[in-house]
Amino acid sequence: MRIAADEAASTPEVLVDPARLARAVVREEPFHFLVAEDQLPTDAATREALARDFPRYPSAGFFPYEAADCGPSIIAVVEAMTSPEFARALGARLDLPGLETYPPLVTICRHLNLRHGTIHTDSRSKIATALLYLNPEWPHGSAGSLRFLQRIDSIDDVVADEIPPLYGTIAAFKRADNSFHGHLPFEGERPVIQVAWLSSMDEHARKTRRGGFSRWLKRWLGGLDARWGAGRKRDASHA
Repeated sequence: MRIAADEAASTPEVLVDPARLARAVVREEPFHFLVAEDQLPTDAATREALARDFPRYPSAGFFPYEAADCGPSIIAVVEAMTSPEFARALGARLDLPGLETYPPLVTICRHLNLRHGTIHTDSRSKIATALLYLNPEWPHGSAGSLRFLQRIDSIDDVVADEIPPLYGTIAAFKRADNSFHGHLPFEGERPVIQVAWLSSMDEHARKTRRGGFSRWLKRWLGGLDARWGAGRKRDASHA
């Protein structure tokens, strides 16, 4: 749904500067991943604009990005993260030359329910994934904090410190058969923008179609989805 906004207000300048990725902590084992803090301006006006412009979805989970759902500052962030310059800079840190030649797919999440965050690697159609978090604070501890993992059957066998989903933090990784990641169950607000670079335009079209159907399904079955996930096991995984 479209967020009501003051049409007279100017669009705040919100830039995800690729040069800031130089601040990232990069790991190459057991797979390539990075964590980069302070990737967004920290002034109060920018923070307020992003909070105001973030889409308000009818249920939990990731939804396909549509500009009509968002205010101008979120649109600006998406445009920056899907630019060739950003992909080129990210690819240089993740040992993915030419990442800018792959089509980016954007999904956005405002709320999670308890079924989300089970351990997985991402599908083979994804080359790399970047997550930009927008939570002004995170008083929930480990619940909902991203973990990069050694294996698919243990949420506690971490390869690095867990990553609280705090404002301006980008977590990104190169998809591999062992790029295990997930988080402990959390239910509530946890705004994040996800960009995945896909292997082909055919995959982009397929995921876009599936995302449209999923959007419709979540609108009508969101309550059932939350109940189904309530009994999720701590070390649950999915393909």
